[in-house]
Amino acid sequence: MKKDLVSFALWSTKELSSVFTLTRRIKNGDLRDALLLGRKSVALIFEKESLRTRVSFEVGVAQLGGHPIFLQQETIGIATRESVHDIAAVLSRYNDIIVARTSRHQTCVQLAESAGVPVINAMTDLLHPCQILADIFTLQDAGRFGPALKMVYLGDGNNIANSWLEFAEKFSFRLVLCCPPGYEPHPQILEQAKENAIGSVQLSHDPQAAVKDADVIYTDVWPQTEAGGSRLAHVFKPFQVNKNLLREAKKDCLVMHRLPANRGEEITTDVLDGKRSIVLLQAENRLHVQKGIMAFLLGQQ
Repeated sequence: MKKDLVSFALWSTKELSSVFTLTRRIKNGDLRDALLLGRKSVALIFEKESLRTRVSFEVGVAQLGGHPIFLQQETIGIATRESVHDIAAVLSRYNDIIVARTSRHQTCVQLAESAGVPVINAMTDLLHPCQILADIFTLQDAGRFGPALKMVYLGDGNNIANSWLEFAEKFSFRLVLCCPPGYEPHPQILEQAKENAIGSVQLSHDPQAAVKDADVIYTDVWPQTEAGGSRLAHVFKPFQVNKNLLREAKKDCLVMHRLPANRGEEITTDVLDGKRSIVLLQAENRLHVQKGIMAFLLGQQ
């Protein structure tokens, strides 16, 4: 039976751990990765612009010996020119995996329901599981991930925050989400995580208090107004990751950002490029982890 990575909901801790183990074997050269996707093809459906996600998946497929096929919304017209169901059914006859970066989460869900091959969520408006897996792998490499970890996310309760909440149901660590009032994560995902977290989940509106003794501080871009105009700086300014805020965290606190970043908004340039920042390691590990995900979904152990 095929398995999808649309969210972490239907994944066990053991399965996610297997992805990390497989990723490390591939990254360390313990597997002949050029054969893992030999003579296989992967369809990459992208409704939104992308740098790291697109490049890391395309390069990853090629390095695993497969053939990536990039499909833009303007080309296939998913849910406009043709139904999501029909596109999934047809692509399943040509490809071994479908990777989808869609504007609406429901589109990705429908792809997974209709496809006969594994579907990977490469980001939707609700969740971003591939990013979180790369983040955790990065923290594992740094020797930071474990029950004692205090991870503090600052900013908008977006798809990154939601996926962190889902992950907190699978592994033990301390997760603090600090968001402005009215910009909290998805309420159902938040409540479920609070009930089922293996470690602990806390919601805060006070950045200074939230980052006290933090091991890791994570941030993301601020949302725009509905009209697409200036960002909501008056609301989010207290949540900016800067040197003053870092003084409240542990001295060896690491700084994370999924990128792209708006320098001077959610994070200052000196912090983003500083010695505590591991953002480039996060970006690099997108490649390795996504190779691990694809190999796992195709049955590699």
